[in-house]
Amino acid sequence: MQYVKLNNGVEMPILGYGVYQVSPNECERCVSDAIGVGYRSIDTAQAYGNEAEVGRAIKKSGVSRNELFVTTKIWISNAGETKAAASIDESLRRLGMDYVDLLLIHQPFGDYYGTYRAMEKALRDGKARAIGVSNFYPDRLIDIAEFNEIKPAINQVETHVFNQQREAQDVMRRYGTQIMSWGPFAEGRNGMFTNDVLVETGRKYGKSAAQVALRFLIQRGVVVIPKSTHVERMRENFDIFDFELSTSDMDALAALDEKRSQFFSHYDPSTVDFLINYSR
Repeated sequence: MQYVKLNNGVEMPILGYGVYQVSPNECERCVSDAIGVGYRSIDTAQAYGNEAEVGRAIKKSGVSRNELFVTTKIWISNAGETKAAASIDESLRRLGMDYVDLLLIHQPFGDYYGTYRAMEKALRDGKARAIGVSNFYPDRLIDIAEFNEIKPAINQVETHVFNQQREAQDVMRRYGTQIMSWGPFAEGRNGMFTNDVLVETGRKYGKSAAQVALRFLIQRGVVVIPKSTHVERMRENFDIFDFELSTSDMDALAALDEKRSQFFSHYDPSTVDFLINYSR
């Protein structure tokens, strides 16, 4: 496994397993399968409704807690210093843990400054080993990084071959903030798994389009958390450290960048309305 060092010295696996859209009924089994395959980083969130299942799978795995890297995120409905602090304790209770390795603000809405203060306190109190943000566009990242003592260790944003976030990554580097991808496969949109460039590149290395898509991001230093409910796909996604894309292949894949979301824009009022009215 390859690791990245965050801006506070904490090391994090560059490849993890994400449980977004994994139902509570399946989550415990899926996380158990992922740990069995070899994943040591698990990404969940309050809004996913499966923190308890993640915690149970980890407890039953027999893998020492200090060998695992667990991420969760604070939802908008828990924004603000007091509510966020209470929600952190509730997340730890659901996970059955004394601490998480990474705590993120899930969306850049509500009193995220208050939320960040609660996270800074959680960091000082040992309830989190690192803190950061998710879905913060460069303007919001600059805002929170410039006016807080602790710079975000992570910014988790939509990142894949069709939306490569290069300019955003440059801004993150200014603050030592590690880019982390959600949706590294764009959930199959835009013909991700049948794209000619990805498929043909994969043939050169005996790999699938999905493996090439992940390898491309990893070689750019992007942390990835692919999700699958099928153990054979988990194994495939994990099997990406035995090859390296050439410079010419990296250039060909870089040319796929459309520099736009395959999902939504946080600047779209309808998206904002949906997110702030979605609660757990």
